[in-house]
Amino acid sequence: MATVIAGISGAIGSALAQQYLEAWPEQPVIGLCRHPERVPEELRQDSRVHLVPWQAECPADGLDDAAVGDVLSAAVGLQNLIYAAGLLHDDTLFPEKRLEQLSAESLARAFQVNCTGFGLLVQALAPWLRGKQFKRVAAVSAKVGSISDNHLGGWYAYRCSKAALNMMVRNLSVELPRRYGPIACVALHPGTTRSALSEPFSQSLANLKVHEASETASNLYRILASLSEADNGRFIHWDGSDLPW
Repeated sequence: MATVIAGISGAIGSALAQQYLEAWPEQPVIGLCRHPERVPEELRQDSRVHLVPWQAECPADGLDDAAVGDVLSAAVGLQNLIYAAGLLHDDTLFPEKRLEQLSAESLARAFQVNCTGFGLLVQALAPWLRGKQFKRVAAVSAKVGSISDNHLGGWYAYRCSKAALNMMVRNLSVELPRRYGPIACVALHPGTTRSALSEPFSQSLANLKVHEASETASNLYRILASLSEADNGRFIHWDGSDLPW
């Protein structure tokens, strides 16, 4: 059985890949990302890691079904599908502090990467979820995507797209087990993690608990490894507790 990790070039995605390789040395990891050359050297040199170019921002371009299918066939199926791709900021997008900064372009890009990409990836890999063996489908979400927990406002595009991702998870948690077999589809809050995503906010993070990527990966792996069918549809904090939608 294989593990698919979308966003393997990111801090959390690459650390999760290392975690799975250490825990399951006989199982391959299929890593999806826009720039395979940015994946850490250690993973690029590991024969168990199969890197496949894929853009969450342009999922309509499709997944290389042949490349992914060959690995999944050899591994006799898919056991874990983890979506660790995400967009908070880049050269042209930055979290909004007030309404005047909101733009249609930023909303569209955030939704494409943070929500649409996940839904279309699950759609593409859904045939591999069919079977009697328990499977895990997980999206790395964010606590700021919680509607009832929002007391600060701001960050419109990121908050709204993560809230949409959470709804995508809930929708899939209803349909996937009914159509494909025993599955737990969950949203995971990784906690604040030291990464390129959080780097511009280092001053405001001074009073927060900030995890190293390896620590975040260990926390998420522990949750994923403990999942059962009863956990299907949950929004889970990195410490294992439930978060409000």
